[in-house]
Amino acid sequence: MQGDVREHLAALEEAGARAVRVRHPEDLARVDGIVLPGGESTTIVKLLDAFELFEPLRTAIEGGLPVYGSCAGMILLARRLLDAAEGQRTLGELDVTVRRNAFGRQIDSFETDLEVEGVTGGPFHAVFIRAPWVEEAGPGVQVLATVGAGPAAGRIVAVRERDVVATSFHPEIAGDVRLHRKFVQIVSERD
Repeated sequence: MQGDVREHLAALEEAGARAVRVRHPEDLARVDGIVLPGGESTTIVKLLDAFELFEPLRTAIEGGLPVYGSCAGMILLARRLLDAAEGQRTLGELDVTVRRNAFGRQIDSFETDLEVEGVTGGPFHAVFIRAPWVEEAGPGVQVLATVGAGPAAGRIVAVRERDVVATSFHPEIAGDVRLHRKFVQIVSERD
């Protein structure tokens, strides 16, 4: 709907998937997994409503459709939000509490290297842009990465619950497809 759609499509293709855009409810029947990109979470919800995708997407994810959300995608997947716009809805498919814009404003965007559980090949270069973080993860949520140093040290920035994966950073613009490859693996293991 918004965000780095082209970049995610390219990363998925490089990771071995045949990537397609989802714009209408009937498109959900053509995919084995879906990526919710960054952007502005309240705007994305408005677009999902305008294209009549919100409820079909929620139903598909509840039915087991694997999903990966980056940045605003993490916000959309969260069950609970802090610093949310009044009445902001989410898909609620991830048992986490997410703080919107947790790292600060656009000017506070930054890059750092992270160890991401399940991603081999050394540290992952993560790009944070007005990013959220996970304040609290439920008992069934696996923490995949935390910030290692600085004022945000220890903050949760990557999680997985069942086949729902979310990062508060943007791997699609870092030039590293290992997270997309991991998501493609998650999707292919369901077949």
